[in-house]
Amino acid sequence: MSKMAKLMEMRGIKKSFNIGKENELEILHGIDMDVYAGEFISIVGQSGSGKSTLMNIIGLLDRQTSGDYDLNGVDISTLKDEELSSYRSKKIGFVFQNFNLIPRSNAEKNVELPMLYAKVPKKERVERARYLLDAVDMADRMDHRPNELSGGQKQRVAIARAMANNPDIILADEPTGALDTKTGDQVMELFHKLNEDEGRTIIMITHNVELAREASRIYEMTDGMLKEV
Repeated sequence: MSKMAKLMEMRGIKKSFNIGKENELEILHGIDMDVYAGEFISIVGQSGSGKSTLMNIIGLLDRQTSGDYDLNGVDISTLKDEELSSYRSKKIGFVFQNFNLIPRSNAEKNVELPMLYAKVPKKERVERARYLLDAVDMADRMDHRPNELSGGQKQRVAIARAMANNPDIILADEPTGALDTKTGDQVMELFHKLNEDEGRTIIMITHNVELAREASRIYEMTDGMLKEV
């Protein structure tokens, strides 16, 4: 693919825990990473390789100890906590292995939630939630609660929710991990459709090498170090 606008740039990202204590532990040892708009990237690594720690930094759920992280032209280290939270809700859409849907709320209300936090007016929220559920073939299930949905249906709702605020990046953490092979394939088809037809930028975190190969670029995480494969 032709290189488009650079969306994300990381240079020398380090992350340590228990800083200044005897048991101080550096998990990430100087990560460099570039992501361009419209790419589908996978980060593959075994459990304990540091990929979850990196995902939390990419997703603005945690901050690096040192190094530079620029997301869509903004130096993340300059943002206060409240600004970071607001920026995260606008720029990143999350898809988790265990869906993370609100049990009491139906599919439509689950998709509306990020827009509620972003203070989107109610009429617009409802319209967009319905449009997104239709886009992931879940329009006929919008009144169903999570316990009335199959695993694949839950993940489709989660993907619709991830797109609610039209984020720059969809960050998918083991998105097929809780699904059987056939359903997992259907979810991956949906990601490809979003990437190819809508130009969505997707970063997928996985331990599954086969799954990682579905992306257009692969980074491998080993012992807190990242390299492009």
